[in-house]
Amino acid sequence: MKKLILNLQWFAEAGTLVNTTLGYRNAYTGDLTPFDSTYSLESLNKTYYDTTLLDNARDKLFFAQLGKKQSLPANHGRTVEFRRFKTLGRVHQLTEGVIPTGRKMSQVAITCSLTQWGDYVAISDLQDTHSIDDVKTAAVEELGAAAGLTMDLLTRNELLNGTQILFADAYNGSSYVSTPTSKAALITAAHTNSYQCYLTPRVINKATTMIKKSCKGLKYSGAYYVMVIHPDTTEDLRNDPQWIEAHKYAAVEEIFTGEIGRMHGVRFIESDNAPVIKEDGDDCATYKSIMLAKDAFAVIDVEGGGMETIIKSKKEVGGPLEQFGTVGTKFEHSAKILYQERMVTVWHTTSYSEIEDQNITEAA
Repeated sequence: MKKLILNLQWFAEAGTLVNTTLGYRNAYTGDLTPFDSTYSLESLNKTYYDTTLLDNARDKLFFAQLGKKQSLPANHGRTVEFRRFKTLGRVHQLTEGVIPTGRKMSQVAITCSLTQWGDYVAISDLQDTHSIDDVKTAAVEELGAAAGLTMDLLTRNELLNGTQILFADAYNGSSYVSTPTSKAALITAAHTNSYQCYLTPRVINKATTMIKKSCKGLKYSGAYYVMVIHPDTTEDLRNDPQWIEAHKYAAVEEIFTGEIGRMHGVRFIESDNAPVIKEDGDDCATYKSIMLAKDAFAVIDVEGGGMETIIKSKKEVGGPLEQFGTVGTKFEHSAKILYQERMVTVWHTTSYSEIEDQNITEAA
């Protein structure tokens, strides 16, 4: 019979140092040693939760994704100044031997200030310990979605200040009968006379012509402008035979969050945040669909002030009995229209105008 000699010293340290999310645990005694500055898994947890937060936030960034990203380095204040030059006209014809008169450059300064936003949820020690579901991850996911929605509404609210306006033509079922020139006239045509004042291919062509002339043909991406529309508007457009669904071209080019299709030189992005107006006294809801060329507006990318997850353990904030921890998020944000001539806001109605409610409210 052969004897097997085991050196039990091989297993002497097994279980005395177990890496956990809370610190270093001794499996035999249960003692917990906090993470030190050299060895820590907290950074892994932070990376995971930040990724979860941002993934859920991005799903809500329909307007914010379209802005020019303007970086703001740390320690450079909280007010950003943009400088842009006015577009020059055509150059002069030269006369032989004659020096032409020079052109004056005109610069415009635009400023905007950052605002800080955030929220948190408190999670009890019992819920964190005994819940079947991962409560912290669920809280991060919900906070990410809420933060993304807030950021997008802040961006949208800035775009409501667009000054280049087009009102949709009134259609009586067989022909176009009028072109309203105000919101009141649009409502009268759409409601009182039962006309359709929809975002039709004809109206889209008029909008693209307007923006093409005002910004000298500058597009947003390649040969296309972009336009953010409400889901109610989508139904009216999809009936047009020239509508191309996004899935038919998504394989060959990158698409935007919420992009659903294109037609007549415009790529359409669908969002519940697209403005719906129904103020006191309005007989029906009107919609604002916003068409953009390149760099029409900017959003500020703040170094050190981007969206982040903040998790406090029950030992940090749970009071004398360590009864709860918190999960939170915060971010700084600002958006500003840079070129009014590079955007057109189209006012129109939809087949849902009489039953839709207003969605223009404060961002938070």
